[in-house]
Amino acid sequence: MSNTLRYVHWRDGSMYLGYLQDYPDYMTQGITEDELKENLLDLYHDLASGELPYVKKVDELVVTA
Repeated sequence: MSNTLRYVHWRDGSMYLGYLQDYPDYMTQGITEDELKENLLDLYHDLASGELPYVKKVDELVVTA
């Protein structure tokens, strides 16, 4: 089973930085874009494991009038 994760990324000097859109408080980096993607996947597994306390996540709330 595979999911698609959206992420925000940019280059800062010689490093690539980014975070998962659902978890904007948790950033990571890489020397290359591929390394950044690997680090983002590792970060996702850590955050989604339930092992880390107090993980903040962005979500959506549907409001009907």
